[in-house]
Formats: sequence, structure tokens, C-alpha cells
Amino acid sequence: MSLADPIEEDEVIRLYRANGWSSAEKPVQLMAALRNLHALVTARIGGELAGLGNAISDGHLDVYFPHMLVHPRTRGRASGA
Repeated sequence: MSLADPIEEDEVIRLYRANGWSSAEKPVQLMAALRNLHALVTARIGGELAGLGNAISDGHLDVYFPHMLVHPRTRGRASGA
């Protein structure tokens, strides 16, 4: 898992589409949102993006996790460990 992993648009879109998220149909907005978050955590298996999670925070008390995705074919493979 990484907090500083660079992400590429094509791999993010594949992950969102694999999970059936409509955000994949708005790649410009999705990538801008992911790149400007308080925190973005990624998980990779064999170099492939297997999951991601993001956080929106006020920096003091509240944290909201709007996107937590794991690629369906990697579920159960400890990619979140």
C-alpha cells in the first residue's frame, strides 16, 4: 500500500469500470478529484492497481472516505493488508 503512488488515468478508469462506478465516464473530473484529495491510498499487486481509497478531511476532526475500491478479481487476496 502507498500514500505517494503516482496514478495513471487508464488504470484508474479500468478500476472504476470493473466496479461499475459511473465516475469512470467522467475521467477528467475523476482524476482532478483524486489528485487534489487530502489523502489517496493505493494498493498494487504485481505492479497493477488493485485498489484505492481516498479521504476528504477538514484536517482536524472529520474524515470522510468517499471512494474505497478493490478490483473484483483481487478481492480476498489481502491487497488491503
